[in-house]
Amino acid sequence: MWESIVNVVTKVNAFINNIVWGWPMIVLILGTGILLTIRTKFMQVHKFGYSLKTTIVPTVKAIGRGKDKQKDTKVNSISQFEAFSAAVSGTIGTGNIIGVTSAILTGGPGAVFWMWLSAFFGMITNYAENVLGLFFRKKEKNGDLSGGPMYYISEGLKWNWLGYIAALFCVLAAIGMSGAQTNKISTTLQAAFVSDGSSKVVAIIIGVVVALFVALIIIGGIKRIGKVASILVPFMSLLFIILALILIFIHIDRIGHAFGMIFSSIFSFKAAVGGFGGFVFSQIIKKGLARGVFSNEAGLGSSVIAHSASATREPVKQGLWGIFEVFLDTFVVCTLTALVILTSYNEEQLFGAQAVSDTAAAMNAFSNVFGTFGTVVFSIILPLFAFTTILAWSYYGEKCVEFLFRRAGQKGKKVAVLVFKVIYVLLIVASAVIDGELAWAISDTCNGLMAIPNLVALVLLSGLVVKITKNYFDRKNGKDVEPMLSAYPELNEEFKKDIQNNNELMN
Repeated sequence: MWESIVNVVTKVNAFINNIVWGWPMIVLILGTGILLTIRTKFMQVHKFGYSLKTTIVPTVKAIGRGKDKQKDTKVNSISQFEAFSAAVSGTIGTGNIIGVTSAILTGGPGAVFWMWLSAFFGMITNYAENVLGLFFRKKEKNGDLSGGPMYYISEGLKWNWLGYIAALFCVLAAIGMSGAQTNKISTTLQAAFVSDGSSKVVAIIIGVVVALFVALIIIGGIKRIGKVASILVPFMSLLFIILALILIFIHIDRIGHAFGMIFSSIFSFKAAVGGFGGFVFSQIIKKGLARGVFSNEAGLGSSVIAHSASATREPVKQGLWGIFEVFLDTFVVCTLTALVILTSYNEEQLFGAQAVSDTAAAMNAFSNVFGTFGTVVFSIILPLFAFTTILAWSYYGEKCVEFLFRRAGQKGKKVAVLVFKVIYVLLIVASAVIDGELAWAISDTCNGLMAIPNLVALVLLSGLVVKITKNYFDRKNGKDVEPMLSAYPELNEEFKKDIQNNNELMN
């Protein structure tokens, strides 16, 4: 019975996935990024230094002084860094390690180039999402700040029906993303500590433990998620970066060959051994773009849901965090993963008849150099990456459920959110035992569905993004213009007064 259900789900998902991740999606993702890049005059390039100067640099300095100038007690918000951490916890997950490894194994080294390309344009796509998200976010009766693609679609385009579709797809994507992350926690821990490598009983136990920890944290909402993420994300990211750099340095003589493999197989890939076969151009870029979007989420409109809870009143300021977010996720973490894999193995080991799975390939790269220590550390890093992603997506799903039931009254929304959280936690247990490839495939499909309405909105509202951006930098340059802080006049006035009364908070 269970196998029959899985077979049906697999076939249905494969059919939808082939449609969703066809050429129209590839053109839409890249086309949106190219359009926004041109309209903002390559802002991700000429304002990259400014984005670092106004985001991560002052945050690190503030932490060093034991201060956080971005707190706001007037609304139920979180600091800019906590919002960034919550968003990054959703983007930096198993996709950065296992997803990149999988893309290389199934799409060839050239898939890495397409990750980079999608990330370059994704930086400005994510920026635009954040700008629109904060501009159209709502202030709830309880003081919560709610935003996301469903809001700028329904309020900006005045297409309520598409806003509801976007919210529904986000709920599905949240469940799909949670499933893929939980599955990799299970397979990683089993590969490291279970002698036979696979046990459904152990998988269920792992799923239950993960579900319990998730339940305890998501009860506290975005504030608790932001707190946990702001602690775990810097720690695990730094630890992974240090170990990856050590691995790459050990194999420094192979770096040139690794880059050669990437650039020589951008458009086609023929393995040096017969066991892998050839990959056509469309398959390579599909793997690269799908895994790139899975990793940095630019184009999905998901991370903006967390960014919208930020204390900042300036949409552009939070948008700049989006530029850094994609840069950190793909150009730093994903690139390090790719170099670790491509310098640790030769073509026969990666693409030959005896090629190992994505999880085993990534874990062995660490254990082969660091021994038991590498296995243990990898078995800590990957589950932490996955765990924080599960937390972030629980919040994304929760806010979308609130949007779907916003006309049901406060009590109706609470009941709907409670039901979602219960289902979300229960599915974590189920995800621990399903086939890993199916978990990834379902997540890819759900991500693609979520991206469609968001990308359409970004294209149609691109002119507004340019206008808000120009307004911000005009004011920074001393021009006396009316601030564009919110789409709603009363909230715009409130935010203006906040900036005037607490200039340190916003600048």
